[in-house]
Amino acid sequence: MLCFRSNPYALFLIFFFSSFLFGHETVSNASNVQTLHLPGYYTSFVVGEREHSEVFQWRKIGLERRNLAEDNSSLILAQKRTYRRDPLNDFLKYTGGWNISNQHYWASVGFTAAPFFVVAGVWFVIFALILFVICIRHCCCQLNSYGYSRTAYALSLIFLILFTIAAIVGCVVLYTGQGKFHGSTTDTLDYVVSKADLTAENLRNVSDYLSAAKKISVDATILPADVQRSIDDIEKKINSSASTLSRQTADNKEKIQHGLDSVRLALIVLAAVMLFLAFLGFLFSILGLQCLVYTLVIVGWILVTGTFIFCGVFHLLHNVAGDACVAMDQWVQNPTAHTALDDILPCVDNATAQETLLRTKNVTHQLVNVVNGVITNVFNRNFPPQMAPLYYNQSGPLLPALCNPFYSNLTNRECAVGEVSLHNSSEVWKNYVCLVSSSGICSTPGRLTPQFYTQMSAAVNVSYGLYRYGPFLVNLQDCTFVRDAFTDISHEHCPSLRRYSQWIYIGLVIVSAAVMLSLIFWVTYARERRHRVYTKQYDARYEGQYNGR
Repeated sequence: MLCFRSNPYALFLIFFFSSFLFGHETVSNASNVQTLHLPGYYTSFVVGEREHSEVFQWRKIGLERRNLAEDNSSLILAQKRTYRRDPLNDFLKYTGGWNISNQHYWASVGFTAAPFFVVAGVWFVIFALILFVICIRHCCCQLNSYGYSRTAYALSLIFLILFTIAAIVGCVVLYTGQGKFHGSTTDTLDYVVSKADLTAENLRNVSDYLSAAKKISVDATILPADVQRSIDDIEKKINSSASTLSRQTADNKEKIQHGLDSVRLALIVLAAVMLFLAFLGFLFSILGLQCLVYTLVIVGWILVTGTFIFCGVFHLLHNVAGDACVAMDQWVQNPTAHTALDDILPCVDNATAQETLLRTKNVTHQLVNVVNGVITNVFNRNFPPQMAPLYYNQSGPLLPALCNPFYSNLTNRECAVGEVSLHNSSEVWKNYVCLVSSSGICSTPGRLTPQFYTQMSAAVNVSYGLYRYGPFLVNLQDCTFVRDAFTDISHEHCPSLRRYSQWIYIGLVIVSAAVMLSLIFWVTYARERRHRVYTKQYDARYEGQYNGR
């Protein structure tokens, strides 16, 4: 049965991590969604057609794996890239490759972000001690000495200006990067969701064609009973698959979009707050508002700690995405191997895909046989008037037979001379339609009445529609749809997402370092400025006293 994995977060992981992708690029052929109107047919259907289509078959994670007879091997993805120390395994090297369901993988990749977390912790503790010492010194000690250094004053002012400018530049880079990043991740999300929607649409179209085939009747001739029963069986499987895919796609899209919007809001707020903090700190320092400066120092101390932690989180996700990109490229070269990517986007079960393909071929073959049987036994026979209803005064050139694209063993068949193809049969048969009297008898030469023409066109339309879905169903057997999806993500979306995620990463680092150093020079410059004012006042009083003597 075509069913899908029950894990509602699996698709979210590939969407979110692919938004940080960087690494190797491969070439793929883009395909478009089209509306297929079968020319000359009275019955028409909307068909989603593309060279490579896809169906997502989700199964319970950890309970089932792909059943591919061609290859039962397993492949460790991105093994060299993920060779990192694992803190959960006594800091030994992790050798399991890219696998987001493995806690040791997360521990090893999380360890790469440890320097940022350590810096955040060290900064928080050391600066807290410095603030504590300053408070004790001001509260418990009598400070009467105000030494003043012009060099210290000038350097503190210069560094304060430089680091304030650096903080502003970092905020601009961060804000611009998050805007570009959000647009790119949304495009990637829309791409993957559109592929899922297209797959569900294609499955429903196949189901609609099969359902329509059961209702086809040409001169009261219908499909055999066993063929109709097989249609009922496969319809249940296809409709179940399409419904499950549509429901999970809709649920996951909402969750993913909410996550992307939350990340964007957090980055915007962070950039705005850090920019405002840098500007106020510079302004208060220049104005000598020491009380406000110390208040901002405390706020900045906490914000800088949070920003360093944010840097570590982005660094972790950056590495995970890089691993995912390499894993996708390696899987494209080995699409039938069992890998961790099975938990995200598995290939459809080979037996199920084969069954669906055989059912559609069989229905197409049987419908063409129905049409040709009526052409041979009724339309191209010249019955005497007493043979009504087989007689309707049919006459003129014989009606060409319809080309059957498959032999009885369902292998491909070339059209014979004199046969008309599924594509243009309705246009050809128009020339054989007669005018009828009120009693339904042909009053002009012809082999088809308008009613028979309509019935045959409907049968051909369904046969042609099922035939055109052959490439779609073939791609379900060899994982082409999954391979194309991963290749397209790597080639079409990886470069821009890599560039803009780096902008965010660089912006966070610049802002963290610039504001951290600005905090130090806010205090330093405010102190030097106060000492400079006190020194000038002392010199003025001393000079006045000296002149008074």
